[in-house]
Amino acid sequence: MSQDPLAAAPPAGGRHRAGTAAPAPSPVVPPVAPPVVPPVVPPVAGAGRVVSRDGWPVSGASVTLLGADGTQRARATTAGDGRFALGDVPAGAATLVVAAPAHEPRATGVVVPAAGTWRVGDVTLERTGGQETPPPGVWVVDPAHSAVLATAHHLGLSSVHGRFTRFAGVVTVPEGDPAASRVEIEIDASSIDTGNEQRDGHLRSADLLDVEHHPRVRFVADEVRRDGAGWVLPGRLTLLDVTRPVELALTYLGSGRDAEGRTRAAFSATTELHRDDFRLSWNRAVGVGVAIFGTTLKVAIDVQAVRQDDPA
Repeated sequence: MSQDPLAAAPPAGGRHRAGTAAPAPSPVVPPVAPPVVPPVVPPVAGAGRVVSRDGWPVSGASVTLLGADGTQRARATTAGDGRFALGDVPAGAATLVVAAPAHEPRATGVVVPAAGTWRVGDVTLERTGGQETPPPGVWVVDPAHSAVLATAHHLGLSSVHGRFTRFAGVVTVPEGDPAASRVEIEIDASSIDTGNEQRDGHLRSADLLDVEHHPRVRFVADEVRRDGAGWVLPGRLTLLDVTRPVELALTYLGSGRDAEGRTRAAFSATTELHRDDFRLSWNRAVGVGVAIFGTTLKVAIDVQAVRQDDPA
């Protein structure tokens, strides 16, 4: 007997007849979360400069950044002005290694910021074999690579700079006792040059240096004293036949071989002189309490000397 097709159909209105199973509900599909995109961290750029102890730029220096695991993260070479730039530097703790010919390498622990520009600043390198004192021997000043500079205040406003273009000197460093070093410097007073002929003529006149009667300025020192990180050179300065004790703040900048194989040493020294101590008393007031020249002279000396009888 055939089945009545109407008996299997649900009644109108969606109700099921008694004894029939309800259809299974549709499965609930959870919403799909969007993928997590990590924030974009801009690369950090590092910038700095490599200089010598006396502040001069060191070109051709190798600058390497090592990560905490010792792997290289960035590398650069300094330009002629000593500057370098490191690109795409990862943030975090690292080690900055700087090396250059004729200089001692330097490694410094650093922390690279998470973003922005990492300003490394100046990295100072010491010259190779940078002893605190020059090797023993007799050193003759090389005027072509040296300078004797003097600065005076003008009208209480600005400074007048001058230099002596002719001078000679000898530095004697004894074996085993650098504190007993002897320094002799002699300057041709008529070689003063301030870049103005009229002013230079007045400086050479009897009003001031009186070079006709006192052609030489002489400094002699028989010892060197330690002063913190530097040295003090106490000596005697003779100017206009007046001799006074003078102390120079001295810095030894290192030594090295030149292209001809000679050993050179470099020094810098500064001091202040009071004109009245040496009878340099000429002046002229241009107003109440305002003189043409100040009473203080600032002296700066940069010396490069060549060792004599240099061993091969």
